[in-house]
Amino acid sequence: MSTFATSFARRARSLPRTVGAAARLLCVLAILMLASMPPARADSAADLRAQYQNLAQQLAHNAFHRPLYLDSSEAQNALKGDIYAVLDYPFATVNGALNDPAQGAANWCDVLILHLNIKYCHASTGSNGSTLSVNLGKKTEEELSSTFRVTFNYRPDVSRSDYFKVDLNADKGPMSTKDYRIVLEAVALDSKRTFIHLTYSYGYGTAGRLAMKTYLATIGSDKVGFSTKSGANDAQGEYIGGVRGLTERNTMRYYLAIDAYLGSLAAPADKRVEQRFASWFDATEQYPRQLHEVERDDYLQMKRHEYQRQQTAQ
Repeated sequence: MSTFATSFARRARSLPRTVGAAARLLCVLAILMLASMPPARADSAADLRAQYQNLAQQLAHNAFHRPLYLDSSEAQNALKGDIYAVLDYPFATVNGALNDPAQGAANWCDVLILHLNIKYCHASTGSNGSTLSVNLGKKTEEELSSTFRVTFNYRPDVSRSDYFKVDLNADKGPMSTKDYRIVLEAVALDSKRTFIHLTYSYGYGTAGRLAMKTYLATIGSDKVGFSTKSGANDAQGEYIGGVRGLTERNTMRYYLAIDAYLGSLAAPADKRVEQRFASWFDATEQYPRQLHEVERDDYLQMKRHEYQRQQTAQ
């Protein structure tokens, strides 16, 4: 969920009516996901392992201080972020947590709620499979009535002994947005490590494009991502901004949420939730230029309340 969307929403009332409408659409676009991904092929595990080999240098030497590679792209009506990363958890742990037919949807809610702008997530199962009711809002506490509700389908696409792919998608959302997706695939590297590919993206039409143009000319002008501009280096700090910067920030937030959730599984059951909150916030603070938004105590208090709220269907 983007920093620009929540900041823009907060200031929308002070802008002209047309700009305020654009700001509301920005809030939606910033926090929803779309991607047109091809079906998993029979050799998807081999492809992902090949990608691991191809990215060996980037995974070993980067500004993230962890084995991670981030990329983003912008098309005419869509933005997409990709993270490839090595996780220090066995494949069985990752697979059991995020690709379980019975519990996977609920576990994904525990992942998603770590994000600042996820206000509520509740999983349910019906005749058509599992769904996630997700409410999206500002980076501060608020009533659900002032947030956006989107229903995601939870679909484990591929489940093998050494590879899985899971897809969260929603056909439509508020303000004429549609076709949202977040995709995770993972492959075993050895008995202790797993290589993942996380895709986060969203699409928009004419109204969204105009809203983003307004955003980029105002409060989003100083927001940056992680990639450096052509010809620059990390030391110069000349990072990309705009909508690609937005996409990179949120792709990183979701990756850190997955990592924090998996890291908590080794803790006693009654300690896991608090550990997730603390781990996610502390991880984001490793990248303050891009990800700092609120103070630690404020985040922890907000998430305790939101986690308690999501235990009951709303």
